Amino acid sequence: MKSRILYVAAITFALLLPGGSFCSAADFSDIDLNMTTVGDELLLFQDIPSVFSASKYEQKITEAPSSVSIVTAEEIKRYGYRTLADILRGLRGFYITSDRVNQYQGVRGFNRPGDSNSRFLLLVDGLRLNDSIFGAAYIDTFFIIDVDLIDRVEVIRGPSSSLYGTNAFFGVINVITKRGRDLQSLEVSGEGGTHDTYKGRLSYGNRYGTGLEMLLSATKYESEGDDRLYYPEFDTIDTNHGVARNGDDDEVYRFFGKFAFGDFTLEGAYVDREKRFPTAAYGTEFNDPRNRVISEQGVGQLVYEHHFADHFDLLARGSYNYYSSDGNYVYDYSPTPDPFIVINKDEFRGAWWGGEIQATKRLQKHTLIFGGEYQNHYQQDQKNFDLAVYLDEQHDSENWGVYIQDEYQIFDALILNAGVRHDEYSTFGSTTNPRLALIYSPLEKTTLKFLYGEAFRAPNAFEFFYHDGLETQKPNPDLEPERITTYELVLEQYLGSHLHGIINGFYYETEDLINLMLDPDDGLLVFDNVDEVEAMGVELELEGKWNSGFEGRASYSFQEAKNRKTDQLLTNSPKHLAKLNLIVPLYKDKFLLGIEEQYVGKRKTRTDDEAGSFAVTNLTLFSQHMAEGLEFSASVYNLFDKKFSDPASAAHRQDTIEQDGQILRLKITYIF
Repeated sequence: MKSRILYVAAITFALLLPGGSFCSAADFSDIDLNMTTVGDELLLFQDIPSVFSASKYEQKITEAPSSVSIVTAEEIKRYGYRTLADILRGLRGFYITSDRVNQYQGVRGFNRPGDSNSRFLLLVDGLRLNDSIFGAAYIDTFFIIDVDLIDRVEVIRGPSSSLYGTNAFFGVINVITKRGRDLQSLEVSGEGGTHDTYKGRLSYGNRYGTGLEMLLSATKYESEGDDRLYYPEFDTIDTNHGVARNGDDDEVYRFFGKFAFGDFTLEGAYVDREKRFPTAAYGTEFNDPRNRVISEQGVGQLVYEHHFADHFDLLARGSYNYYSSDGNYVYDYSPTPDPFIVINKDEFRGAWWGGEIQATKRLQKHTLIFGGEYQNHYQQDQKNFDLAVYLDEQHDSENWGVYIQDEYQIFDALILNAGVRHDEYSTFGSTTNPRLALIYSPLEKTTLKFLYGEAFRAPNAFEFFYHDGLETQKPNPDLEPERITTYELVLEQYLGSHLHGIINGFYYETEDLINLMLDPDDGLLVFDNVDEVEAMGVELELEGKWNSGFEGRASYSFQEAKNRKTDQLLTNSPKHLAKLNLIVPLYKDKFLLGIEEQYVGKRKTRTDDEAGSFAVTNLTLFSQHMAEGLEFSASVYNLFDKKFSDPASAAHRQDTIEQDGQILRLKITYIF
């Protein structure tokens, strides 16, 4: 592994050497590696990036009450990102786990195998996407937006319930989509790759003289996946010697529309996915391609936003969300060698509508926001059946919250940001969560942030009400919300003209974490508030940009997350993460090479074994401006075909699940 890392480093340095074979010295003659100021016209960091999602209004990233990462549309192209999971995987402190159905994000040492991403709030243009059955945020191919339609992704680390309520436990991800003016024409995109993977996209966007702006897009994605996956846990004659064939298919349809006129924006999105799973999860029959999950999600929102005189802004939002999931699970119910095959079915249906209103007032030294939010989950249905009906539950719930935040400029160099939100739930009652930030800039290019925050995650309908009707699992309507308290210290430093560094130390405690456990009183499985976690760590990042187009960032994260009751490390919690991202211009701005190196330390599995550490290298060659309207990219993911595995959940017989080896992809986009 070390030799491969050194090999990638050697390639990178060879590209930068004057005599490198990939480019001439002239191509890099304007790269200034001097860290001193060289004039405003050369300062790539002279305009500090702005972020919206940290405080629900635009502010400099150095003034945000959190540690923030932003990924732009240009980075998505140049690194060859295919999904939101790919985007997050490249950020400091994040790591991704896959069970070959869904992908799950981990941050700050927390990513329980089988969790549904319910401890991060996922937004698209400010609209909540976490579903009303599992509270899940989908970041893989089931993510509702094609990555080509993303303008930027804002990642807000740390508890954010003081503004957003539930799910904003470890942070918020807000995906901001492109506008019609960003396309101004018809776009056609096609790609193909390993495992018979194909994707096609047709998009149209424009801004008309009348003021109307529109964007419409449709995408189809299909992949046969790996048609031969070996699992030694099933290596018997009756189970095809552990080889699952043709059981990894993935098929996705997406639609997106966005219309803006004046102060109003109307947008909607829809995704339909069918995914087979080859792992025989939940004790299903191995190597049976009928094991699959079919899921849909649809969302829509109407937003009114107006900037009045005297620095007063008003935002109002009405939204609708729909989610459904149908699982087909193949079982052999026969007590004899003669098989009796039955397909057991899970059906989940969730639908909810909501509204939010927010007012922002800027005074001489204060920026005040007041807001309120309401959600009505009028359908939270769960059903399980085959030869009989084992579960048939229909529920509904509602919740509302009010929040206030003040950004107070005490001195030119000192900002106090304080906010609090109160939420009421029909299921468990009320919760109040504050956030406090002291932001100090002793020097022009130095910022210190002292952050404190509390957050909660409301129990979801699955945890409250799911049971199997077979006297093995029971519901628990008395669940309480999970809670987290976090302390952070952040140092942001601009180093000369081209470098920006971050040191972020954190400590958090959680309580009342919900876990599936065995009730000793009756021997039934039940979700209950039983776990507590304590974690601490530090994240380091150095980012650089030069006028030549060369840019990159390197990060390292150390994290230690433990169960407070047992003092044991959490499962699927690596102590060490390291990332290297580089964009290397090979020929002006026409050919660029994107290089990613991602290291994940060893992780404990549920059987107290471990999934070994690994390093994966991704390369993308991106071409633009070679012909009018034409863009081309060629990507190799897992360049050295590294074999690595992720810890599996209790739903699997496997302790770890092997991930994909080397993957190739070619992509062409034509803009008319």
